[in-house]
Amino acid sequence: MILLILGIYLWDCVILNNILTNYFMKALIEEKRGDFENAIEHFLNESSKIRTGRAQPGLVENLMVDYYGTKTPLKQIANIMIPEARQILIQPWDKGGLTLIETAIRESDLGLNPGNDGIALRITLPALTEERRRDLVKTLNSKAEESHITIRTVREGIWKDIQDKERSGEISEDDKFQGKDELQKVVDEYNKKLEDIREKKEKDILTV
Repeated sequence: MILLILGIYLWDCVILNNILTNYFMKALIEEKRGDFENAIEHFLNESSKIRTGRAQPGLVENLMVDYYGTKTPLKQIANIMIPEARQILIQPWDKGGLTLIETAIRESDLGLNPGNDGIALRITLPALTEERRRDLVKTLNSKAEESHITIRTVREGIWKDIQDKERSGEISEDDKFQGKDELQKVVDEYNKKLEDIREKKEKDILTV
C-alpha cells in the first residue's frame, strides 16, 4: 500500500512538473510575442509605401511632415482620399499646412509630384511599366527578407534562453526540445503571416 501511494505521489509530481514546464515554455515565448508582432507590423508599414497600379492612402499616410517644427505623420494632419483609381487627394485640416505637406512629399523618396490648388494637393500616379513593376517586387521582397531576419533573430534569442535554462538545471533536455518545437510553431505562424502579406502585395503590384 505504501509503495502504491508513493508511486501515485511520484506520478503526480511528474505530471505537475510537465504542466509547470509547459507553462514556463509558453510564458517564455508569449513574453516575446510582441517582438514577432512588431516584425509583421513593420513589414505592413513598409509594404504600404510601395505603390501598386492603384492609388492607396497607405502610400503617403505615414509620411512624416515637418509640421511647425514637429515631425508628424501625414494622416494626423490631413484627410487622404482616393477620388479616382490613380489619384490621391490630400486636404489638410489646417490650410497653413498645405505647403508643409507638399514639401514633405517632394522631398521624400516616393517620386511623387503633387499639384497644389491652394486648398488641397492632388497626386496623379503615372502608370507602372512592366520593368517598374518588377523593380517594386524586388523592393518588396527585400523588405520581406528584413522582417524574416527579425523573426529569426527573436527566435534565436528565445532559443538561447531555453538552452540557458537547461544548462542551469531548471529544465530537462527533453523539456528543452519540447520548448524548441513550441517555439518553431510560433515562428512558422509569423513567417506564414508575413508571406501572406507579401504575396498579396506582389499580386497588387503586378495587376495591370
